[in-house]
Amino acid sequence: MEWLWPVLIVVGVLVLVGIYLWSTYNSLVQLKIRVDEAWSGITVQLKRRADLIPNLIETVRGYAAHEKAVFEGVTRARAETVSATGPAEAGVAEGHMQQALRSLFAVAEAYPQLQASQNYLQLQHSLVDTEDKIQAARRFYNGGVRELNTKIKVFPNNLFARGLGFTEREFFEVADDGAISEPPRVQF
Repeated sequence: MEWLWPVLIVVGVLVLVGIYLWSTYNSLVQLKIRVDEAWSGITVQLKRRADLIPNLIETVRGYAAHEKAVFEGVTRARAETVSATGPAEAGVAEGHMQQALRSLFAVAEAYPQLQASQNYLQLQHSLVDTEDKIQAARRFYNGGVRELNTKIKVFPNNLFARGLGFTEREFFEVADDGAISEPPRVQF
């Protein structure tokens, strides 16, 4: 009967370790899914903005057809944004897009009749709304990445998380902070 206590203690410890591993694994899976969902939210908003850009370009082009370099820059930045596959590429593309939009709005400011166009004002409003949604989605994504990366790095999770296939994720950061330090100025 004396041998029963050590066996019960070992079984109890094994059960506790098993419960810990099970709950940690499940929470890592939930965090990974949350980060994937958040990234999907970012891509939806980036796509929405990319869909607005051609309309905005055409509206401005009607008033400022000679600004070919600006339109090409915006088109190039749009294509880069659409083709970005991960947070690092999207961050670089985001910086280029912000610079291109800044140039486009600078051109638009030179045309008062464009500033009064209802179509242009509606596009600007939609773009501002989309930019706000991109920033919110970015914060949500980066918060999820922070939680996931922390959970992977803390002891004792760091002993087995990578072995179970969980890896740290990249934050969605703009490569050129100067590109977003001053957002595109949109005037109504």
